[in-house]
Amino acid sequence: MISALVINLNHSSERLEFQRKQLAHLQIPMQRLAAVNSSDILIERYEQLANGWERKMRPAEVACFLSHKTAWQYVLDTGKPWLILEDDALLSHKTADVLAALFSRIGEVDYVNLETRHRRKWLGKKADVFVAGYELRQLYQDRTGAAAYILFPSGAQKLLNRAKHSAPALADAFLCRSYELNAWQVYPAAAIQLDQCINYGLESPVSFVSTITPQNNLKPQANNFYSRVCFRYRRLAAQIRMGWRQLSVFGCAQRMMVPIIKSDFEE
Repeated sequence: MISALVINLNHSSERLEFQRKQLAHLQIPMQRLAAVNSSDILIERYEQLANGWERKMRPAEVACFLSHKTAWQYVLDTGKPWLILEDDALLSHKTADVLAALFSRIGEVDYVNLETRHRRKWLGKKADVFVAGYELRQLYQDRTGAAAYILFPSGAQKLLNRAKHSAPALADAFLCRSYELNAWQVYPAAAIQLDQCINYGLESPVSFVSTITPQNNLKPQANNFYSRVCFRYRRLAAQIRMGWRQLSVFGCAQRMMVPIIKSDFEE
């Protein structure tokens, strides 16, 4: 069985309790990983880390990236795959079966995404049925989502290697642009974030306020004209890379929505 590594802030006890109950019900072993708190990042350090992506990142977004990076190192250090979970991830009742089936893929894959966020992904046209009702499709291009993914040691090494020479980004954006990963998607998805329940006709079992996006949704502003130009250039470069990626896999992939099996998420 692949165990869950739950990223959780020290003050988010309600979220931790939600995950403990959910994972115990699914009979999935779990380990808590203390998330990096944005208040613990010195201002100088924050400025070093926040300005290398397509816009200036919020302190909470930098902390989230560092938390995922810590999880990647944990996977590498333990030498076994883990289900990395943000503490607001809602799992399908079939998740334990999915994890059991994927354990045998060590050495074959780097990364398996369990999540969907109501956005289209570029997935392989060929499907590998590995659990009743669930398939594996090669994941060529994703856009968002880092709440529930299985990371193998080989994938952790690739992500950490990239982090050595690439600036921090939103955690999901960093994962999505890591094309060196041998990445796969569980189809239909076996996880969603709680904020996506409404998009899939589900009643959220609990209600949490985002710990990353502030309620006013204001983004930090670039410090100067040069920074604004750099951000625009990076956004353009990212769009070009995504376009090239899509063209390169056009023959073997298709752009599609990843659904869920609604009954597998209901009480």
